[in-house]
Amino acid sequence: MLAYLFVIFAVVARMPFMPHPWNFTPVAAALLYFGARGSRRQLWVPFALLAASDVILTKFVYSYPLTWDQLVVWAWYAAILLLGTRLSENANWLRIGGAALASSVSFFVLSNFAVWASGSMYPKTVSGLMTCYAAGLPFFRRALGGDMLFTAVMFGIPAAAKVIARSNKPQGAATA
Repeated sequence: MLAYLFVIFAVVARMPFMPHPWNFTPVAAALLYFGARGSRRQLWVPFALLAASDVILTKFVYSYPLTWDQLVVWAWYAAILLLGTRLSENANWLRIGGAALASSVSFFVLSNFAVWASGSMYPKTVSGLMTCYAAGLPFFRRALGGDMLFTAVMFGIPAAAKVIARSNKPQGAATA
């Protein structure tokens, strides 16, 4: 249930009525968490919700055309869900943090490459690609911060709840 709530939070947090710095969103964290803790048979749910929100934001909120580079983002959604499934059995803070870092870096590399390859803003040269990556660095910093923070919170809430529940258990009857 919590995995579904985190995905809904990720969808809502991206909407324009929710103020947030550009790219500081819980998307990667929600995908990782759903992959790790959600139903394998329902992996399509977060994918479909985020893809639908992309279409709504792109077409109706920002009035941009849908272009093929959006497919790269959707492929990234699927990849991060699958990466999250690797955290289902053997999740520790190092693996979770590494997955969040990999999510941030992979999104930066893939999405900026797709912008460079699909658009006309940058020349189709190595220099143009490097310029595209340089222009994306401020967004990467925010995305990295958001991914790390939201991943820590989403994986930390159930872990903290488990520790609190364990500490509130009665220790058993005292022996005489």
